[in-house]
Amino acid sequence: MANTFKNNKARLIGTSEVSVYAVGNTSGHRTIVIGCSLANRKSNSVTVDVLVYETDNSTNYYLVKDAPIPAGGALEIMGGNKLVLNQDEELRVQASEASAVDCLLSIMEIT
Repeated sequence: MANTFKNNKARLIGTSEVSVYAVGNTSGHRTIVIGCSLANRKSNSVTVDVLVYETDNSTNYYLVKDAPIPAGGALEIMGGNKLVLNQDEELRVQASEASAVDCLLSIMEIT
């Protein structure tokens, strides 16, 4: 198995869920999320949801729900923890306002 370190990014995340990273459906593929930073681009406070979405059964599992990010501030949700994403799982982000948040993921793909 190969291990590949990567960054995945999404800009201007708004009120619809955005898939920042998807593992896909290849058997045995997994991804370790090492870090997840969210930056507020607005001049006012916004909230953010970060969740794992299972594509095979359309189920959401929230990592954070309605987490506040102050104006011009950032939020690191991993806090030294790691998250394993398995086959057919996605990491999604949604903000309380349009074009409000940028997201940067640090990941290691296991293929």
